[in-house]
Amino acid sequence: MLALRLSLGAHPAVQLRRLLVAAASAGTGFLLLCALGHALVHPDPASSSALRLAWCAAPLAATVYFAVAVARTDPGTRPRPGLSAAGLGPARLMAISATTTALSCLLGSAVALLVFLQLRGDLTGMPFDGAATDFLAAGRPLPLPAVLTLLALVPLSASAAVAVTLRPREPVAGAPRAARVYGRFGAYRRTAVLESFGAYGRFGTQLGASARGRRTAGAQAGQDGAADASGGAAEAADVPPPVPHAPPSGLPWGIAVLAVGLAVEAFASRTGAEGSAGDRPAALLGLALASVGLALAGPGLTHLCGRLLQTIRPGALRLLAGRVLMTEATRIGRPLGVVCAVVSAAYAMASLHDREDASAGPLVVLGVLLVAGCTVATLLTAAVEARQARADTSAALRRIGAPATTLRRAAALRAGALLALFGPLSLVVAELSAWPLAG
Repeated sequence: MLALRLSLGAHPAVQLRRLLVAAASAGTGFLLLCALGHALVHPDPASSSALRLAWCAAPLAATVYFAVAVARTDPGTRPRPGLSAAGLGPARLMAISATTTALSCLLGSAVALLVFLQLRGDLTGMPFDGAATDFLAAGRPLPLPAVLTLLALVPLSASAAVAVTLRPREPVAGAPRAARVYGRFGAYRRTAVLESFGAYGRFGTQLGASARGRRTAGAQAGQDGAADASGGAAEAADVPPPVPHAPPSGLPWGIAVLAVGLAVEAFASRTGAEGSAGDRPAALLGLALASVGLALAGPGLTHLCGRLLQTIRPGALRLLAGRVLMTEATRIGRPLGVVCAVVSAAYAMASLHDREDASAGPLVVLGVLLVAGCTVATLLTAAVEARQARADTSAALRRIGAPATTLRRAAALRAGALLALFGPLSLVVAELSAWPLAG
């Protein structure tokens, strides 16, 4: 009941994101039911039905990934001071987030079932003059356990992923130590960008006094936090870390997995048989590895892009944009790498369009739209989360006299730098991945 009240009382933007999760869940559930219908109509070629069911793994993963991103940006279930005393600690808030996600996905699964039954003609009659009955299993009874199992995949997977992602984490050195760390470094995270900006701008004098005042306030906050640490471990566990200087550790692994995937595809193109993609599983395995490698390398490439912006005598604008990219490398780089991986994989699979069965064309289009839409929506959600995390820094820049055009130009510079790095990289990986599949 509490999860339902929090869901109904949320901001309209939050409700819109939850409705998008429900829409993605409906599309994925419909694809799963269509795979079941194809298996009922064609019981003999089990490999074809299993391949159709395996293709549904990509929309399922994209939907779960988007649901986790929406749950992370939900302000109603974010740990805040004072909630632990009311019985809403981190564990309870995590359970509420998982329940809210499950409710959204259950709504989408119900819509998918209704649409599937309507197209089958079980509710009012066969629409579209009985077209596309190959994957609807019209006139055949649906096995209820199989239908319920497939429709429960998205809600269970999404809620479990949200519970794992938002699970309470114990502080490394205890609550008092975390409070002292926050008192020492809490102000640094908000003023690191300001110091870089003020060192090259005309606000250096004002910024020095502001930074000293913030450090003093941070030290005082640390003393107060150490005194109140026993009041709740949730507040101490939600301590913001300092600005990261080391690049994320996934860049070498991402490059290695990407190289292995491209090598597997090249080997499959020389030794594989001619035919459809299902006849060359090694090529598809290489494509999957290349996509995973590109997604793993996203945070490291974003951090590298921010570092490159600050090289060769940078000005205040480049320092500001580069420092933000380095700080938000993990939050922005991971969904950005996933988007690039999806674009590359979609471009590579487009070479197989003429070899696909024409009856499965609408389902292929629906699956591509689902994966692309969920990944892009996840990237936009991460951008909103990053903007909320930088709210204190942006407000401090405005207080010391930084013009609003500077912040907009820094945002445009960040977007341009990311596009200049990830755009050509995605095209190169897409071309290298499409060559073995098209051969």
